[in-house]
Amino acid sequence: MQKLNTLSLAHQFIESHVSDGDLCIDATAGRGYDTAFLARLVGKTGKVLAFDIQQEALDSTASLLREQGLHENVTLYLDSHANMAQYAAYGTVSCITFNFGYLPGGDHHICTHAESSIAAIEAGLLLLKENGVMSLCIYYGGDSGFEEKNALIDYLKAIDSRKYTVLITEFANRPNNPPIPVFIYKRT
Repeated sequence: MQKLNTLSLAHQFIESHVSDGDLCIDATAGRGYDTAFLARLVGKTGKVLAFDIQQEALDSTASLLREQGLHENVTLYLDSHANMAQYAAYGTVSCITFNFGYLPGGDHHICTHAESSIAAIEAGLLLLKENGVMSLCIYYGGDSGFEEKNALIDYLKAIDSRKYTVLITEFANRPNNPPIPVFIYKRT
């Protein structure tokens, strides 16, 4: 039985909406696990764009992609997720993934921030094609605090309900500050 956590929920949601040949974006490449997952889903005819502000993250992602033979249909960008609209056309992206917080095993002082994260979500909403999806994993507490989480939740609740469905979920019986899975669906 598959472990039920934020990442497994996100992957189940994404898998049901992404097909061979699609264009997808990993807005926060991190260690490359979502990038590799998306690359497998889009196949050899699809494309994945992955962003991170840390060279260490992109190096880790590139290494994982090479190990798994998935590097040919992925382009890595050393740039903020807030700038993703410079790399893809509006209405062309099937899926965008985010993991907010800091690079696992990296410097906890380098982390996502509400201002650029909200700008990235706004750009992503325009990049999504009809029936496109966005998956957000909000990691908070400890080093990353609650400021970004609170700002993201407030922003997500204000997204136009005539164009998008936003589902904010939570693990009610997990200790400490469990990550918050969020799923956005762009309507036709």
